[in-house]
Amino acid sequence: MGKIKIDKERCKGCLLCIGVCPKGLMVQAKELNRRGVKPAEQKETDAQSCSGCALCAIICPDCCIEVYR
Repeated sequence: MGKIKIDKERCKGCLLCIGVCPKGLMVQAKELNRRGVKPAEQKETDAQSCSGCALCAIICPDCCIEVYR
């Protein structure tokens, strides 16, 4: 089981992490960050489903995602 931490203020909203998550646990947030973009976030209802594969962290061009196992 894994846990994802996203620095939403650094996220530029490229959403690459959403497409790479094998379990479909990432979504675009409804609120804007300081950059004026909607960052990625983990689905609240599926927080326990993360396997900790870290594909989201690997693909993030700004290193905004940390994965803990």
